[in-house]
Amino acid sequence: MTLKNFSFNVLNTQNHARVGKINTSKGMIDTPTFMPVGTVGTVKAVFIDDLLKTGTQIILGNTYHLMLRPGIKRINDFGGLHKYINCKIPILTDSGGFQIMSLSKFMKIDREKGAIFNSHIDGEKFVLSPEKSIQIQKELNSDIVMVLDECPKFTNDKKKLTNVIDLSTDWAKRSKLEFGSHSNKGLFGIIQGGLYKDLRLKSLKELVQINFDGYAIGGLAVGENQNQMFSVLDDIKDSMPRDKPRYLMGVGMPADILGSVKRGVDMFDCVIPTRSGRTGLAFTWQGKINLRNSKYKYDNSPLDKNVTLKSLNKYSKNYLNHLINSNEILASMLISLHNLNFYQQLMLEIRQSIKNGTFDEFHDKYINII
Repeated sequence: MTLKNFSFNVLNTQNHARVGKINTSKGMIDTPTFMPVGTVGTVKAVFIDDLLKTGTQIILGNTYHLMLRPGIKRINDFGGLHKYINCKIPILTDSGGFQIMSLSKFMKIDREKGAIFNSHIDGEKFVLSPEKSIQIQKELNSDIVMVLDECPKFTNDKKKLTNVIDLSTDWAKRSKLEFGSHSNKGLFGIIQGGLYKDLRLKSLKELVQINFDGYAIGGLAVGENQNQMFSVLDDIKDSMPRDKPRYLMGVGMPADILGSVKRGVDMFDCVIPTRSGRTGLAFTWQGKINLRNSKYKYDNSPLDKNVTLKSLNKYSKNYLNHLINSNEILASMLISLHNLNFYQQLMLEIRQSIKNGTFDEFHDKYINII
């Protein structure tokens, strides 16, 4: 049963690792959770129905890209993003803040106006303000809405990072005001500050004062190494609100997820499972497998005998090697689905181990394997 109000409850803990439930009007989300990335309204090479078979409970879309194609009016006229893409589970939409970094050569920032872009598609000029980003996400009927922030490139320039926080906090306030009162949606603030503990805590404190439904850790997975990322999480984990979900944006590899759950993170998203699937890289409980490798040409075993989606075991490494090296679309579909299923199986095992009080052993067993 789902309720009308957005809510979050922590159900079990083991040290900092947490099991919880996010309630939305579109369904419940068990945490820790992994959100497949459907940037333009599709998780690449995977049907929505197949995603549901993996245990996926929420996917991610992107404000900037959906605004350009197919355009918000087309989606809104159809009844919102869920109906447009035939998705019955919750959707989180990123605000466009990541594109401020990734498409920086097409963009400049004006504190009052927002991010001024020249479309990477046709060069058309448009402005994405904090208010506009929220308006678009509300028109998309997103279940979890992100504030617009400035996501900086990896830097040790403390002055620059301080300016990023100043701008992002101002935009967070404007986003909250525009969001208004929506009990059936969640609005998340985004913590910045690079690798500096004092800046991260400053950003967090300012966002907590604004009071959001959840808190995301931004500005990671942008060039730092894993130890640096874990250090940032260690710096802030005891200061994060205990009654709000914590979302580490753009992360990551399975080992990154394991280590981050250990430090109290509840939500993740990343393109790695599907991007890797399109290049022939598969994730298994025995480690990563590069299916382009010639050693799999005569290997008739399935990708992973422990896979929960049993239909995937119908296809041998031999056959998948043939498909990927022949540039067949089916290779991308099968390996991407396998990877997403592995990620969801990983999240399920993580949740179960926290409930059983065995997460530390599970973490230590797999942190250097997967």
